[in-house]
Amino acid sequence: MPFRDRLWLRVTVGWTFFVWLVFTRNIVSDPKHSFGFKAVHVTLAVVSIVLAIGVWAVASRNRTEVRD
Repeated sequence: MPFRDRLWLRVTVGWTFFVWLVFTRNIVSDPKHSFGFKAVHVTLAVVSIVLAIGVWAVASRNRTEVRD
């Protein structure tokens, strides 16, 4: 996988972490939302972060440079 592709994937993973961690913190600390709303969104955050970790692992594992 070319370096630029790996870099793009890693930037996307970093953005995913940032967005979901901030969003989760804001939802959990907001008393307006019900427990069900919070549970669903925290579950979505966990799934997204786990998928992002998988993408990071694939980008790290596949370091063969493709020379055009």
